[in-house]
Amino acid sequence: MRQAKLYRYRLPMDSGVILRETKLTERIGYVVELKEEGKVGRGEVSPLTGFSLETVEEAGIQLQAELERWVHQQTLTPEKELYPSVAFGFSMAQLELAGGLPQQGNYQAAPLCTGDPDELIPVLELMQGQKVAKVKVGLYEAIRDGMLVSLFLESIPDLHLRLDANRAWKPEKARQFIKYVAPSLRQRISFLEEPCQQPGDSLSFAIDTGVAIAWDETLQHAVKRSDFSLNDLTGAKAIVIKPTLIGSVERCIGLIEKAEQLGIQAVISSSIETSLGLNQLARLSQWKLPNEVPGLDTIGLFKQQLETSWPGSELPVATLEQQELIWAA
Repeated sequence: MRQAKLYRYRLPMDSGVILRETKLTERIGYVVELKEEGKVGRGEVSPLTGFSLETVEEAGIQLQAELERWVHQQTLTPEKELYPSVAFGFSMAQLELAGGLPQQGNYQAAPLCTGDPDELIPVLELMQGQKVAKVKVGLYEAIRDGMLVSLFLESIPDLHLRLDANRAWKPEKARQFIKYVAPSLRQRISFLEEPCQQPGDSLSFAIDTGVAIAWDETLQHAVKRSDFSLNDLTGAKAIVIKPTLIGSVERCIGLIEKAEQLGIQAVISSSIETSLGLNQLARLSQWKLPNEVPGLDTIGLFKQQLETSWPGSELPVATLEQQELIWAA
């Protein structure tokens, strides 16, 4: 006999979280819990405001309808007709229920750094293998960003940086940025995600500067096309896979395997999921990308964790039972 529950959670965020010029004061989303033959599988469905096409309410309506089909063993909706967040969270719950998600996780997330290299050094010393950190650029003046990146790379000789611009720059701003990063330091920029508003300008930037780029938003838009092929996204060193914005676990694994065939680096990254969702992303990363440091350093944006604690976090943990149970069968 199949059973399912649908929880709606609300967790307070750190006061400084700004997403595309909007202050994020709380994270609202869903956790689905599936039960069958004594086994349990969970998944998080959390559309991200300003990034996901679907709203939290739209995702909840679709998710509940899908759960009803699952409980009554009816034909499930094809993935292409589901919102990405619903497809991912529901497929993750099914995978965990079936025992298909390994328990071991990669919790060595690339730390997000903002100002002082001295604060980063103790964190890097705990990392095994290559020292990798992430810097958000494009939020301030391009010249300031260039000087900050140079400061990190000059201060920590074995540091490699992943930069994320979120399509913030026009070509001239991108050129201003890179002018302040010495050519001798650029080889330690692992990649720069989406430097320009137009993908073609990002490719030109990579060719002109020798700085590797990664597709993030471009990948999210492309996978929605029925004729999508990763072969079409040429010119980038890496793809950043944010499952909540991409779709099912199966689709994400397909992208990872195709990227490997094409010699493209793949990195699993967070869309500000709760500690429950982050733990599952860490397990997925260890399973399918054991040699890659995932981009999961977002637990510090919350004031609370949910059900499952993130290793090393001292934030209080709220239980699922404390959240709103909006549907059960």
